[in-house]
Amino acid sequence: MSISGSLDLLSTRPRHAVGADGRMAVGDHLRELRARLLRSALVVVVLFGVSLFFYDQLLEIVRRPYDGAVRALGGEVPSELVISGVTSPLMLQLKLCGVVAVIAASPYWLLQIWGFIVPALHGGEKRWTRLFAAIAGPLFLGGVALGYYVLPQGIEVLIGFTPVDVTNLVDFGEFFSFLTRMLLVFGIAMEIPLFVVMLNLAGVVSGRAIGRHRPWIVIGTFVFAAVATPSTDPFSMLMLAIPMLLLFAVAEVVARLLDRRRDVRVT
Repeated sequence: MSISGSLDLLSTRPRHAVGADGRMAVGDHLRELRARLLRSALVVVVLFGVSLFFYDQLLEIVRRPYDGAVRALGGEVPSELVISGVTSPLMLQLKLCGVVAVIAASPYWLLQIWGFIVPALHGGEKRWTRLFAAIAGPLFLGGVALGYYVLPQGIEVLIGFTPVDVTNLVDFGEFFSFLTRMLLVFGIAMEIPLFVVMLNLAGVVSGRAIGRHRPWIVIGTFVFAAVATPSTDPFSMLMLAIPMLLLFAVAEVVARLLDRRRDVRVT
């Protein structure tokens, strides 16, 4: 494939004229989706290659929550990380660098998601989505960082269930999967309030409706936090639920402001 052909695969520029209402041909929508997916995949691949050079440092970061939990138990529960199998070390390295690449590239691929949604919105709404696109990436990374912060407490609780005089041998691959789920849950959870605002921009949910269902949102948030956090300790649940509730409150305020602006334009 020629260089021009490769660049064309990465281009989001429509081949047909865009209508006055911002509508694009179906073929252009599909080409734009393909280009944005390829761009995101390319960024992830580049970051994956970079992360391979920092594997030892990344492995130390992954071990830190577990080591902190074991120290907090004060040696009461013998526990250590183990790797079994000939291919397990290689698979662990590939998984670790892959997850790091996806998380590090989150500001970019979230921006691509927002960029694909923006053409379906009106001019005033596009200005808001640019602001949300700038917030989405840091918010996701902030959620991941919060999950990493509460992880030692969750691991400490789970390891603490080990019976007396029994050594807990934790498979490193299983531990890494547990850590990944925890971090991604916290990262994705921080995006849910932004999704609510997007529904408001699309006219699906009003700020008044969010206010009416606020008690159910609070209950649902705590239920989600209890189910989503792999550990059973209330600390991890609260550390997920409280930031989500604060973000939902901000989302309700923004939705009400947007509704007021729309009402003013109609009148």
